[in-house]
Amino acid sequence: MGGGTESFPDLGEHCQYDDCNQLDFLPFTCNGCRKVFCLEHRTYRSHTCPKADHSSRTVAVCDICSASIEKKANEDDKDSLSRHEKSGTCDPSKKRKPRCPVPRCKEILTFSNQSACKVCNVKVCLKHRFPSDHSCRMTKLAARTGLECKEKKQRIVLSSSSIKAF
Repeated sequence: MGGGTESFPDLGEHCQYDDCNQLDFLPFTCNGCRKVFCLEHRTYRSHTCPKADHSSRTVAVCDICSASIEKKANEDDKDSLSRHEKSGTCDPSKKRKPRCPVPRCKEILTFSNQSACKVCNVKVCLKHRFPSDHSCRMTKLAARTGLECKEKKQRIVLSSSSIKAF
């Protein structure tokens, strides 16, 4: 299927997704089905590619040495990990030290420089110990304002005044 315009007939190609057919000047060729797609339909999922997993590789991570072990076709994680342990290449001294889970932070977590978030319970370095610094799941915490504190204090006073002494 040719693309382009009247002035430039060889420029670009039409998207081969059934409902699209958009003229794209920078088209993508799927490495699974070898068809040409626009930006919107370039992923396997968006154009429901029948050969999406033809070259995919899956791995399991060893808890002992932090090595990535490639799984064979239709193999379970436990089977690939036991195969790795029996091979003799599993070395506990190669285990990677835990790092701060914040993107682009390379701080190694030790007993003296880690903090567990009280909201999401994730261990982070001291730079990212506040919920707003590590994109905490519960970042929508109510900001404490003077009005909220005043209202809370009034509720406490009202509830304590209803108690009568004998």
